[in-house]
Amino acid sequence: MAEYLPKREPLDYLYAPLADYPTRGGKMMRPSLCIATASAFGTPPKEAAKAAAAIEMLHNALLIHDDIEDESDERRGQQTLHKLHGTPIALNAGDALAMMSIKPMLDKAKELGPHLAMHILSDWERMARESAEGQAMELGWRANPAKVVTRNDYLEMVLKKTCWLAAIFPCRIGATLGTSNKGLIAPDAFIRFGFFFGAAFQIHDDVLNLKGDKVYGKESCGDLWEAKRTLMLIDVAERLKGDDKKRYDAFMMQSRDDRSEADVAWLLDAMNEVGAIDRAFQYSQSLASAAIHEFSRAFKDIPDTRDTVFIRDLITWTFRRDH
Repeated sequence: MAEYLPKREPLDYLYAPLADYPTRGGKMMRPSLCIATASAFGTPPKEAAKAAAAIEMLHNALLIHDDIEDESDERRGQQTLHKLHGTPIALNAGDALAMMSIKPMLDKAKELGPHLAMHILSDWERMARESAEGQAMELGWRANPAKVVTRNDYLEMVLKKTCWLAAIFPCRIGATLGTSNKGLIAPDAFIRFGFFFGAAFQIHDDVLNLKGDKVYGKESCGDLWEAKRTLMLIDVAERLKGDDKKRYDAFMMQSRDDRSEADVAWLLDAMNEVGAIDRAFQYSQSLASAAIHEFSRAFKDIPDTRDTVFIRDLITWTFRRDH
């Protein structure tokens, strides 16, 4: 990935800021899934490195934009890019990194011939479209705080915003690279696995956000400050009555800057009192179980290797991680 992050001018106002998030570390789950799937299907890891780099670059570009849209203060234990450099520079850096992320994927596609190249780029286009639609759903709910959002609405948003980039696309591209000399994989082979795994990952991420642990890589309780429609918020909204429901409605109508620590603490206590956090955690575990089942179907013709074990273990790793 470093080979695709320029160190030329304008350094201070473009190339250094856009390289900031990629060099902070992170879990690298998405590129790891791509490389492991490619390897499981018979392609050496180095042959999947460019595609994996493209995926990680795009992910970091979207994080820059997410932090601006969510008005977040922290990312991976440090200030967000727009807090460090201002929104205009951060926005431009995110735009540039998103556009530059296509270069390593194009470089890889050129090695595969036109048929596979078009297949990969078509998958890239779908993933980008699904991700943008999911983000639009979430932004729309924030713009319309009175809208009733159901669990099914949330799961559709997560499928689009999280699952396509987090799991479905990396696995599909990895498998395509791995089977490049044997024909394309079935188009939907990894959608079910990627949805269940990605949704379990996202819901557990939402739970971790409420823990208040300094190890967590983003702002503690940031989802509550942003009034983000997580399963827990949807759950508690359905159960509050009387004055508590009025207080909740008033909280949702406020801007982030107008929300108080007392109200955030009250809402967190309400989630605990009605069991919303425990139910969300249990639901994420049930999705993980479904992901394990779908993994066995998606990889049914692949013998157990270090790579398949790694991918399967990622599902349970979701619940062992603390950030």
